[in-house]
Amino acid sequence: MGKKYKKTRILLTAAIIVLILSLFFVWQNNAITTTKIDYSNTKIPNEFNGYRIVHISDLHNKKFGKNQEGLLKKVEAASPDIIVVTGDLIDRRKYDLETAMEFIDGAMKIAPIYYVSGNHEAWSGEYENISQRLQNSDVQILDDTKVNLIKDGAMIEILGLSDPDFLTSSYMESTNTSKLEEHLAGLADDSVFQILLSHRPELFDLYADENIDIIFSGHAHGGQFRIPFIGGLVAPEQGLFPKYTSGVHIQKQSTMIVSRGLGNSIIPVRIFNRPEIVVVTLQM
Repeated sequence: MGKKYKKTRILLTAAIIVLILSLFFVWQNNAITTTKIDYSNTKIPNEFNGYRIVHISDLHNKKFGKNQEGLLKKVEAASPDIIVVTGDLIDRRKYDLETAMEFIDGAMKIAPIYYVSGNHEAWSGEYENISQRLQNSDVQILDDTKVNLIKDGAMIEILGLSDPDFLTSSYMESTNTSKLEEHLAGLADDSVFQILLSHRPELFDLYADENIDIIFSGHAHGGQFRIPFIGGLVAPEQGLFPKYTSGVHIQKQSTMIVSRGLGNSIIPVRIFNRPEIVVVTLQM
């Protein structure tokens, strides 16, 4: 009787632990957090003081409720002037453009969207279709180009870089950044306040060398598993204990803001690393 009771108690305890862990993982992968950052720079015109930017990255086809309602409510609550998307709306292994477009079409009703490609768009083999659908929804694609943002007669620039994996033929190849460096040099202009969208945070040295004011990036998925007081565990192109997985990084006169992203790819779970949208408010 005692052995049977002990066995039952062990099984019940194990079941409770499994249930708690399951609920924890569901929460970690679906409960979106909003990170708010105030960014100051004397180059920002008076008219852009208080200008609000919502940063979205690495959706990877992730669904947040019917028609992306959970994600869209978070974005709308931030009251953005613009929304910037830094790549990997889709996942090349489970390509689902319709899920990504549910978010895009809903977000376009909130604020204008500016987008650059990520490595999953590059490797999907579907980028022509993806870019056409985005353009049909009036998304401004900034791959290797820039546009002016005008407010009350004042102007700043927003520029973007296409993902360098458009130049590689295999994931086993090292990243070819030659065209990215060439395009960045042609777009950079230190005389005006510039916002750069680029999927790759590991290339921060290149952005800082061109004195780009503020850079929005993603790709690292927050290091996938975050260790308290240490940071992310692993990230593509950065390896173990990567430097750029989340938050604000400063080099020279450049500030890079890295989103932990929203979805998953190879590794299907996040730990201490909830999906994130970033809200940046420009200040003089």
